[in-house]
Amino acid sequence: MKKIQKDLIDKKQKMELLSQKPSPLPMSIYDNVAYGQRIHNKKSKEELDKIVEDCLKEACLWQEVKDRLHDSASRLSAGQQQRLCLVRAIAFNPEVLLCDEPTSALDHISVQQIEKLLLKLKKEYTVVLVTHTLRQAKRVADYLIFLYFGEVVEDGNSDEFFNYPKDPRTKAYLEGDISLVYIT
Repeated sequence: MKKIQKDLIDKKQKMELLSQKPSPLPMSIYDNVAYGQRIHNKKSKEELDKIVEDCLKEACLWQEVKDRLHDSASRLSAGQQQRLCLVRAIAFNPEVLLCDEPTSALDHISVQQIEKLLLKLKKEYTVVLVTHTLRQAKRVADYLIFLYFGEVVEDGNSDEFFNYPKDPRTKAYLEGDISLVYIT
């Protein structure tokens, strides 16, 4: 049993979650980014400063927050909070980044910033993105899985999925004819 628990903990430490609703920790902007490194890697203040700056620059947040790093993260806008949560996740250097509709409640500019960062991150990490927005899937995904009530209806690379769907339910969904999707 202890081996199973250890294996689960090891796997969890290789994954990070970016949820639908931004969830910054109740601490400063700086501490949100430095949190994981402080706990797991025992970095020096200078190393943490560099990690925080580099991560915030990667998320295009540095210019917006560099003069208020010690302010509460909860004072940021929703889009800034979501980018901060993404920064906090990648500061852990996970192997897998799980994203559950990370842009669903954000303005257009924040959506673009998150998507731009995800496109960059997918070169370094495995990114699993759950979205109901077809345009977002088309912009970001390399490989898609269409689920319907827990059933895998279709999967394939982005080009095949969008241009040559095999299942009539997939074709109907892509064409916006949801009445056909509900055929059992």
